[in-house]
Amino acid sequence: MDKENITSEAEDLKNLEENQQEEVVEDKVEDQADELSVEEKLSAEVQELKDKYLRLYSEFDNFRRRTAKEKLELIKTASEDMMSAILPVVDDFERAFKANESEEDAAKVREGNQLVFNKFQKVLEGKGLKVMEGLIGEPFDADTQEAITQIPAPSEEMKGKVIDVVEKGYTLGDKVIRYAKVVIGA
Repeated sequence: MDKENITSEAEDLKNLEENQQEEVVEDKVEDQADELSVEEKLSAEVQELKDKYLRLYSEFDNFRRRTAKEKLELIKTASEDMMSAILPVVDDFERAFKANESEEDAAKVREGNQLVFNKFQKVLEGKGLKVMEGLIGEPFDADTQEAITQIPAPSEEMKGKVIDVVEKGYTLGDKVIRYAKVVIGA
């Protein structure tokens, strides 16, 4: 019996070792499967983030194109309001030219031209254009004026001040769109 017990115990040990080896192999396979699943999970997450990035980039690109297109349209039509306001003045000029062809009296021609000019100025003022006025006798301001030349000042108090305005300056709102060209005293 001892031999049978020893043999059966040896077989049991052998079976136990084989079972343990199979379990170790299965554990290794499961660990590799877990590692692959972690890699697969990370890969899937990376792919998802790439997809989100591409979608966001596409949305931004579409937004940029759309705003650029809208800006171009706005620039094209921005002057439409101004042109519509000027057209009646152009019509008045055409009527004045026709009337001036047969008119002999220069005073009437001048008066008609003055009326059209005044109307044109009112249209421009209505759109925010302002003439820089009252510059003569004021100190030179480099932010709104351009000095064309300096001449000897007629009096000591006119040194560094505007003596004459060669070309009027204009502002649109608070922005200078044309600097006044002035002569200053030295």
